[in-house]
Amino acid sequence: MASDVIHDLVVVGGGPAGATAAHDAARAGMNVVLLDRAGRIKPCGGAIPPRCVRDFDIPAEQLVARVFSARILSPTGRKVDMPIPNSYVGMVDREHFDEWLRHRAAEAGAHRISGTYESFSRDGYGTATLHYRGKDGAPGTLRARCVIAADGAISKLARDTVRGAEKMPYVFAYHEIVRSPKTPQDSFGPDRCDVYYRGTLSPDFYAWVFPHGETTSVGTGSANKGFSLKGSVADLRREAGLDGETIRREGAPIPLKPLKRWDNGRDVVLAGDAAGVVAPASGEGIYYAMLGGRLAADAALAFLKTGDARELAGARKRFMKEHGRVFWVLGIMQYFWYRNDKRRESFVKMCEDKDVQRLTWESYTNKKLVRQSPMAHLRIFVKDMAHLLGIARPT
Repeated sequence: MASDVIHDLVVVGGGPAGATAAHDAARAGMNVVLLDRAGRIKPCGGAIPPRCVRDFDIPAEQLVARVFSARILSPTGRKVDMPIPNSYVGMVDREHFDEWLRHRAAEAGAHRISGTYESFSRDGYGTATLHYRGKDGAPGTLRARCVIAADGAISKLARDTVRGAEKMPYVFAYHEIVRSPKTPQDSFGPDRCDVYYRGTLSPDFYAWVFPHGETTSVGTGSANKGFSLKGSVADLRREAGLDGETIRREGAPIPLKPLKRWDNGRDVVLAGDAAGVVAPASGEGIYYAMLGGRLAADAALAFLKTGDARELAGARKRFMKEHGRVFWVLGIMQYFWYRNDKRRESFVKMCEDKDVQRLTWESYTNKKLVRQSPMAHLRIFVKDMAHLLGIARPT
């Protein structure tokens, strides 16, 4: 590609955020380049809610499984089943799902380049210039009127251009994709997600077993640098009876909260993990990444139409207006309940409550806090405080 061409938009990173941004921008008529490092697969449980399927027109064939319940397990082995009433959680395999998203962006008109971003500069006219190394090792440059950084939690592009991006807090996640058992068993259900709240499997997050049809994701996460994620997953596989074939192993940092600023006030805006949009407590990121990519594309388009760089801040403003309260609530929940096994035990017991289960699934599937049940919220608050203060104890 000629280095003297000035593109409307260059998107760096082809995960759900970057691919969605490139797709939406290309459909809107922008001259878009999607620069993605080929072959990268992020460790991810792969869960997406029905709203994600609806909002982003995800075809049924991209769902490798549908989950109709979750089971959470406490440090002492307490098991709480949480059926999903009148709904489901869709499961995708990131190896194939991300590539499908990139292909869809290309079909919409985005030009794909396989390469790794290396540095950012400006030419003599002040135009953003991205230097990258292609898949074949050859250097290249891209010039753009606007840039979207969607290259992960430790985004080099974000750190090069946006103040405060270097302060991103994160946990490190690791999972192994294994062959699913051929028959259901107590320790594994093909239509059930298992979530383990146990300090030996994660001292500050949780571990999981998420079915993907013929394969299963077994993983964990932690911000504790001395904790052995691989050892934890090995222990979990033995416990869950998933000692069969290992298909692949992946690890990556997962952000803990949105950054306070998503743009450089000039021509760069962040999306996805680079912006920090992974939900605290749950670690859910695909829906929020895709929404962040869409909002970044909208902000870029508004900026290019008006020339007003203040439009770039609209991505974060719109995201936080719709989901900021959810992130705040989940952050508090993680802070209080994930601190030690005593609190994890109380948390799992609290999840036996039908009000907790109903409001949890209604909020998850619709991606918004449920406000129609004030008495249910009051009951949950009273129970929550009782557990936190030790008035109610696990039995």
